[in-house]
Amino acid sequence: MSVPNENNSEIDLLTVFSKIGDFFEWINTLLFKAIRFFVKNVIVVVILIIVGAGAGYFSLNVNPRFEQKVMVAPNFKSTDYLYTKIDFLAYKIALRDTLFLKSIGIHKTSAIVSIAIEPIVDIYSLMNKDGKNMELLQLMAQNGDIKSIVKETTTSKNYALHTIIIKTAEVVSVENCIEPILKYLNTSPYYEAYKKINFQNIQNKIKSKEATIFQIDGILNQFSGPNGNHVNNEKLIYYNENLDLDGIIKTKDSLSDLIATLKIEQYNTDKTIKEKGIVLNLKDSKTIKGKLIFILPLLFVGLFVFFSFFNSFYKKQSLKVKENLK
Repeated sequence: MSVPNENNSEIDLLTVFSKIGDFFEWINTLLFKAIRFFVKNVIVVVILIIVGAGAGYFSLNVNPRFEQKVMVAPNFKSTDYLYTKIDFLAYKIALRDTLFLKSIGIHKTSAIVSIAIEPIVDIYSLMNKDGKNMELLQLMAQNGDIKSIVKETTTSKNYALHTIIIKTAEVVSVENCIEPILKYLNTSPYYEAYKKINFQNIQNKIKSKEATIFQIDGILNQFSGPNGNHVNNEKLIYYNENLDLDGIIKTKDSLSDLIATLKIEQYNTDKTIKEKGIVLNLKDSKTIKGKLIFILPLLFVGLFVFFSFFNSFYKKQSLKVKENLK
């Protein structure tokens, strides 16, 4: 009984190896036919590649797209406000509401194609800003991918910097495109009042610190002047048994640093939406139009191959039908 089983096994193995051999033979034949086809039609294929690349380059330059990037910092916890205003502006641009666009100062309305905003992901500053953020991110990461979490809308709004991306159909300038949009974003009675109060608070802090420094200078002058309260009238001493001048000088340095920080804060918060940098008229190559120079040659060659094989298949089937009719 064992002999027939061994014979059957040998037959099955031979069949499998035979089919594998037939498959590789079919692959070799198909590869040979493809190579022969392209060798036979090499001139047509080269012409189609050149024509496709030329058409892609022509379409890119005839109706180009440009990208404007504005890096901004929303102050006074106005990130949600900023995103809402950008969404509304994007809606108006999509509707081609020229009356609204002109009302906010954009006179070349046909130039603007779209507007969007995205955060500048800086996970380290987010963690350093508040230790609780790190714990929150770790907790969220347990239930999802950390890469998707740091880009998620709720998380992304906590980043300090954001990029406004404006796509235009022509070259634009800061005056006719960027400034009107920034002015529109900074138009808010609530945040305007908030900005004035914040400015005044910083001014008061600076004046208070400057007044303290003035008093410290008066004390130090008593020890550095020609009639100073010091033996031998040396320029300045850092320690006296009745007064810690070293501590006073360190306090003055600390106050000076604080004033410098306050002035920088005052500059950074002089607008609700503060622009940090502007890059104009970048050629937009991310859209499908920017890739047509590569897509069209492949499309033309692909269509040529398809129609060539379709024509060959049709002719063969027509001959078979004619022979059957005979």
